[in-house]
Amino acid sequence: MRFISRTSSDGVTEQLFTLGEIPGVLWTPEGAAGARPLILMGHGGGQHKKAPDVMARARRFVAECGFAVAAVDVPGHGDRPKDERYDKIATENQARVVAGEEPAPLIAGFQALVARQTVPEWRAVLTALQRLEHVGAGPVGYWGVSLGCGLGVPFVAAEPRIRAAVLGLGGALASAEAAARITVPVEFLLQWDDERVPRAHGLALFDALASAEKTLHANPGRHGEIPEFETDSSLRFFERHLG
Repeated sequence: MRFISRTSSDGVTEQLFTLGEIPGVLWTPEGAAGARPLILMGHGGGQHKKAPDVMARARRFVAECGFAVAAVDVPGHGDRPKDERYDKIATENQARVVAGEEPAPLIAGFQALVARQTVPEWRAVLTALQRLEHVGAGPVGYWGVSLGCGLGVPFVAAEPRIRAAVLGLGGALASAEAAARITVPVEFLLQWDDERVPRAHGLALFDALASAEKTLHANPGRHGEIPEFETDSSLRFFERHLG
């Protein structure tokens, strides 16, 4: 892991890093020393590791809970180069949607393909972060909705270090099998009027989770309209299970 820059403001230190070809960012309390809980955050489609909602949520988790938070750019996003294979599939899928095809199965198939690359990448990033003195091998959580859910479900299913996860805005078409292997506590976010993920698909994904402790947070609104108070709920959720 190679660190590129380090800045601090309002009690939060931000470090940009690369691990091989993977660009990422780590937020920790200013002057942090010793092990602490770590949350990995997955960004949405078309976003990046420092998207405004990702950064705002990460800084709250650090400032209010003393956690470490990290995010990385998924293939074809942020500081990563364009991937011609993924770009070609995305372009073809968009044309099929314009022609009248249902988008949910296309999105699910694409996310399942990308997850084959991101799951081992994220596990390697987690290992590298836990070797840092100011992060350490403490408890780990995951937060990701939309694309962050589509890639996060197989990651959480594969990674035994994850103790709790906030997921949502995703469907069961590509993720049901992986969801059935998730047993950690889950808080699941669903937008009742989601125009991208049919309500039935989101409910089916929640139902597929094998977690003994799982809660469904259904709010009115479209795909990108998660209420701000859900950040408060996520914070309390991680405090209970990681803090």
